[in-house]
Amino acid sequence: MIMLFKKLTWLIILGVTLLLVACSNGESTHETNEKVNIVTTIAQIGEPLAVIGQDKVEVTSLMGPSIDPHLYNPTQSDIQKVDEADIVLYNGLDLEANMTTIFEALSDEKVVLAVSDTIDEADLLYEDDKIVDPHIWFDIDLWQQALDSAVGVLKDYSPENAEFFEANKQAYFEELDQLRIFSEKIHEIPKEQRILVTAHDAFGYFGEKYAMDVIGLQGLSTEDEVGLSDINDTIDIIEKHHVPAIFVESSINENTIQAVLEGAQNKGLDVRLGGELFSDAMGAEGTEEGTYIGMYKHNIETIYQALKP
Repeated sequence: MIMLFKKLTWLIILGVTLLLVACSNGESTHETNEKVNIVTTIAQIGEPLAVIGQDKVEVTSLMGPSIDPHLYNPTQSDIQKVDEADIVLYNGLDLEANMTTIFEALSDEKVVLAVSDTIDEADLLYEDDKIVDPHIWFDIDLWQQALDSAVGVLKDYSPENAEFFEANKQAYFEELDQLRIFSEKIHEIPKEQRILVTAHDAFGYFGEKYAMDVIGLQGLSTEDEVGLSDINDTIDIIEKHHVPAIFVESSINENTIQAVLEGAQNKGLDVRLGGELFSDAMGAEGTEEGTYIGMYKHNIETIYQALKP
């Protein structure tokens, strides 16, 4: 009955979406003196685009702090924002699974791009060789490619500002170069201590980048169930490798990590919470952690301080 209700709900949402599309003329109405209206799903896309576009763009990210994109259901207000946008940008790779139908319905009427589309399939990670890992923003190189594709459609839409966008993109990419240098401090943690235990498996690309073993209680999606065996297996790993700290995530219920912590401490293991990491969502707008670079630095510093000797 619940599944039937969900399906009916999505049919209604899709019907409203298609009606909105049908009522629009489907033609670009961009004027050179108007800001380009960009709607993104996650702020990891939106915030860098706002930096690069500056006063030439108006950027709205639908999913704010503490929002889990795996489970997010769009509101009628979201659909209206998407319909009114000049450009719609989303991550793709089934991260925003509940919005895919909406994006497909709008793709013939306006500029809609999954920024992951330009990533080489050989660079993607998979769970059990079947389910693709969508958390590509944790590989700075891949995310730079994704942002490059986003700026590309922005330049195509507003060619009179193309040079402006390109110059700002290059300046932003120089900041990403500095972020790469900052992130190398993870390698100061001895290899045997580079074990990252979190609530769900969002840090696979991060682990590949910095040669860390990543243990996520849930799978790639937060829809996955966590069983007692998952908790016990994680406690065994903590015991075997003397893991000093485990981490909660800002957008994930911390109950499972707390269960691991309590179970490990009940066994007499010396383990603590290492702090909060930003995984599927960034920090609040207006804070350092509310920027892609600031969020990434926060995670690097938090992991480093918790796991260093």
